[in-house]
Amino acid sequence: MSACDYDAIVIGSGFGGAVSACRLAQSGRKVLVLERGREWTPGTYPRGVDAPWLWDQAYPHRFNGWADLRTFRDVWVIAGAGVGGGSLIYANVSVEAKPEVFLRGWPPEITYEVLQPYYEEVGRMLDVQTVPVGQESARERLMREAAERCGWGDRFRKLPLAVSFSPNWSPNLPDARADRHSVAFVNAHGKMQGTCVHCGNCDIGCQVSAKNTLDLNYLAVARTYGAEIWPLHLVHKLEPLGKGWRVHFERLETGTHARIPGSVTGTSVLLAAGSIGSTELLLRCRDEHRTLRGLSPRLGFGWAHNGDFVTPAFYPDRRVSPSHGVTISCVIDLLDRAGPGFQSLFIEDGGIPDLAHNFIHDRIRRSSRGKLRRFWRELGAIVSDGDPLETMMPWFGQALEPGDGQLLLRRKWYAPWRRALNLSWSYRGSAPVIESMIAAHRMLSEATGGRVHVPPTWTVLRNLVTPHPLGGCNMGASPADGVVDGRGRVFGYDGLYVMDGAIVPRALGLNPSRTIAALAERNVALMLH
Repeated sequence: MSACDYDAIVIGSGFGGAVSACRLAQSGRKVLVLERGREWTPGTYPRGVDAPWLWDQAYPHRFNGWADLRTFRDVWVIAGAGVGGGSLIYANVSVEAKPEVFLRGWPPEITYEVLQPYYEEVGRMLDVQTVPVGQESARERLMREAAERCGWGDRFRKLPLAVSFSPNWSPNLPDARADRHSVAFVNAHGKMQGTCVHCGNCDIGCQVSAKNTLDLNYLAVARTYGAEIWPLHLVHKLEPLGKGWRVHFERLETGTHARIPGSVTGTSVLLAAGSIGSTELLLRCRDEHRTLRGLSPRLGFGWAHNGDFVTPAFYPDRRVSPSHGVTISCVIDLLDRAGPGFQSLFIEDGGIPDLAHNFIHDRIRRSSRGKLRRFWRELGAIVSDGDPLETMMPWFGQALEPGDGQLLLRRKWYAPWRRALNLSWSYRGSAPVIESMIAAHRMLSEATGGRVHVPPTWTVLRNLVTPHPLGGCNMGASPADGVVDGRGRVFGYDGLYVMDGAIVPRALGLNPSRTIAALAERNVALMLH
């Protein structure tokens, strides 16, 4: 028996953490998952203006909502906060990285061929599918038309999505996007789900549970095999013991807003708090708490925004309805540099939730009987068939960019005793690829009668927003060029691993969740044998 409380403590429950917890628990290990966010359910997903939308890392006892928005000087980063991590807020895309991306910057033992069986296993666990024929959104039809008119028709394809669809759903059903059209079923892991009604709420919580989030598969299996998951536990320090680790945390009380300190011990610790979370925790352990002074000097380097960019286009004579349909469904693949500017681009159909529609239906649900309830019902009937941005197409995409950011701790001038996480990044290295993305979006828009509006956040401020941060604890051959080795093992510290997007050593140029999960599948398999 181990002298520690647990054989393995997993910090975070996103794609790396959920996979790790699942496979470790299946192997018979005693596993604990510490998750900073809440355990959300369809009944608690944020909808109204007064809902708990945001997580605040500085005041998590007061603001422990749906999404963590980190506002660095030049880049804003969006991350999920809850059991299931990024799977709660991502747009369902589960796509493999290109074989060519592994030819540079990766440890030689990691290739596309090595990851292929793990990619397949992730696809099986997440039950990935494409949007069925006849259920395509107006955005998907616009994408296909634009690709053909620009000579990229052979590069258009539907994307694999972690969504459950019914073959019987049709946009011609009365009130087609209503929840009543979802078909309930029990998934392969014993969890109740429903089928997609194309309501557009993928990023803010699928109320019919058609989205195959990690709590419905990997984490469900982990719990079946005895893993414990503690939500609202924010880890702030790791301390090596003689044979094992002590993990220090604060338990967050939502009712009293208390931060209750505690700790637990484990034989091994697997960090899976995301590119920002895992890197920040290790930086604080090295530079602030001084418990891990021997961490690599490369910690924080090699951070990538993965080329995420949105260019809205407006169509005066066309109804696009970006809130109808799954948030992303298809791609025009220009990663071989076939697009403008000879940059590697992966262009997708962006979508947005209809917040007005959701707010009104939340008010209907909350209102008691009487005039107020009737008012909300009548207003809901007026807006139920459209959305206020129905002529907008949010052209989206990722791209291969330099990955030249650095996460680091800096003292605040007005409070020098406090260290804040900062991002050192210059737009100059990424400007060519962002301008290429904008040029491609412009070509696609103009070919179909749209007019682009490039966000002033880029044209004026040179700022970016990314939901796909990568790096910070990059893989390398030694501590001189990486924080972890090709198996996710932290150099210099036995029993300490990083198993999330922080270890990805370069931008992928497309949605990274499946690669992160496949790496975790591989690395935990090697850990167990």
